[in-house]
Amino acid sequence: MAFPKRLEYGGHALVWSGDWSEAGARKAIAGAARAGYDYIEIALLDPWQIDVALTKDLLQEYNLRAHASLGLSATTDVTSTDPAIVAKGDELLRKATDVLYALGGSELCGVIYCALGKYPGPASRENRANSVAAMQRLADYAADKGINIDLEVVNRYETNIMNTGLEGLAFLDEVDRPNAFLHLDTYHMNIEEDGMAKSVLAAGDRLGYVHIGESHRGYLGTGNVDFASFFNALKQINYRGPITFESFSSEIVDPKLSNTLCVWRNLWHDSDDLAGKALDFIKQRY
Repeated sequence: MAFPKRLEYGGHALVWSGDWSEAGARKAIAGAARAGYDYIEIALLDPWQIDVALTKDLLQEYNLRAHASLGLSATTDVTSTDPAIVAKGDELLRKATDVLYALGGSELCGVIYCALGKYPGPASRENRANSVAAMQRLADYAADKGINIDLEVVNRYETNIMNTGLEGLAFLDEVDRPNAFLHLDTYHMNIEEDGMAKSVLAAGDRLGYVHIGESHRGYLGTGNVDFASFFNALKQINYRGPITFESFSSEIVDPKLSNTLCVWRNLWHDSDDLAGKALDFIKQRY
């Protein structure tokens, strides 16, 4: 079964902190709470390094919820034709699910169906079949813990599996699990889509998670994303799910993720100003 969604607003942890040490976790959770968000999205690239007890205490202290995202690497790529690599990917995804469950979260999102990065060629039929099978296994594992999985559609430089919402929906048809949903990100949509509305409208109630990011990943409203069309489409489908503000700058660096995402530019300095203005921007439109 699919598990209930709620309309809520969150911020990605990298807006405030590049690590999840005690100091980093407190900085991110406190920052998200101070800005008025309902939850923080934690990047579980290495879920074994998350101090669950500490994180739970901080979430309770600041009255915040948590969801989680991650992207796989070449060593955990579930599209691989090497069974050992697929097994490592399964292990990582199960551990991330366990951590999210322990934190009381219900949404595991991101590029969880392949490695996050530029592939040297198109996906083969076997690559795609392996990815579908891995998502079926993950969805079933997550279902036992009351967790939805949300598959993020990203641009051609970060996956060769699906680059548009329509491709994502076709992939979901193959996965065929009630707790598997589409995850759309305005940054990636601005690169790949024929406008900002078509995939939203096509997804309808299969849209499970949203990332709001500007074309340069800085302050919302200062780039090229057609947010008016996007939010109008969300209204047309009566979207009721998480909406996460996502922004990356060389001001805050995660040694793994920042390099993978090519975060070379410093687009902002003040996390609190950025996050507060982003939430106002989103709430004025949705």
